[in-house]
Amino acid sequence: MSAVQQRGSLTQIELAGVTGLSPATISNIVKELTVAGVLHTSQSTRNGRRALQVTLARNLGLVVGIRFGMRSLSVALADASMRILAEQRMPLAPDHRADAGLQRTAMLVREMMDAVDADPAELLAVGVGVPAPVDIRTGQVVTVGMMRGWDGVHVDEILGAELGVPVIADNDSTLAAIAEARFGAGAGYDSVAYVRVSHGVGGGLVLGGRAVHGRSGVAGEIGHVSVDEHGAVCRCGNRGCLEMLVGATSLLSMLPREAGHLTLADLVARALDGDAGCRRVVFDAGRHLGVALANLCNLVDPDVVVIGGKLAEAGEVLLEPLRTSLGQRVVATSRGPVEVVPSSLGADAGVRGALAAALDQARMFGSLGVSS
Repeated sequence: MSAVQQRGSLTQIELAGVTGLSPATISNIVKELTVAGVLHTSQSTRNGRRALQVTLARNLGLVVGIRFGMRSLSVALADASMRILAEQRMPLAPDHRADAGLQRTAMLVREMMDAVDADPAELLAVGVGVPAPVDIRTGQVVTVGMMRGWDGVHVDEILGAELGVPVIADNDSTLAAIAEARFGAGAGYDSVAYVRVSHGVGGGLVLGGRAVHGRSGVAGEIGHVSVDEHGAVCRCGNRGCLEMLVGATSLLSMLPREAGHLTLADLVARALDGDAGCRRVVFDAGRHLGVALANLCNLVDPDVVVIGGKLAEAGEVLLEPLRTSLGQRVVATSRGPVEVVPSSLGADAGVRGALAAALDQARMFGSLGVSS
């Protein structure tokens, strides 16, 4: 059942709505596939009423989702219904190298498999997100300087050799966009633009239900759209990129010395507490994001824009000026401005997207055993 595979877990009523089949037909199919060991059912409650929850059976295998951030690593082990069985998060040193990071990750995956008493043969595929453009056809990080220590690395080859299963590598924001479009704030929309604003700035596009990668994996890199041709030189080699205005380093540098040594989390917390200086910094970041997003929306015209990352935790302090700035610059239509919403998956979006990519990879290789 591809509907269950894509969404992870649904009730029989939800399955009927998604597939267009009658509840009676869905009930019969679920019973048949449960007996065959393809599906697993359990009692749950939705809107105060008892419902039969449907997921894929664990015996179909396991997948792993991995997200390398600029300063952290997240790894999740899940069954074929996207139910997370084990999860690990750990900090990473700045400019961590690919070889050491991928080897450490492979060891973590093996440890997590052992922790849930899983046989290595149960692992079907792995999805990996990195904060740099990736050519998904080759699994290679295609840019220079965006993620030092990872230039030209074939992520899928290295990790695939370590774990002995198919590996799909992609940009972490593209994977987050996939997750938000399937399971999060973008679910139900045909086209979704996702922007992560944290230590860096990344973006991803899902149009017509499919992630957009472009010729070499650079599609959606809104953080490196030039907004000031005379601005400071960015890590990507260009001048005046959006990331140079709203990335963590730039935002924190705007605060007075008396504020002390603050992190991005501190900035967000103080802005929410009413600190005037911190609120101003976040407000200005929202305005800059709105300008860049207006250009994106005029080109792509998405149904919804989802804002994620640590800065998005500032809520309306960030989103209100963003929406105003965006609304002033997009082409006016009778449908009104594009909807801008916060991420509903938060920090988990990248890992959830990596898990979804791993499941897609397993199905493509025919190892999942579910084709309908």
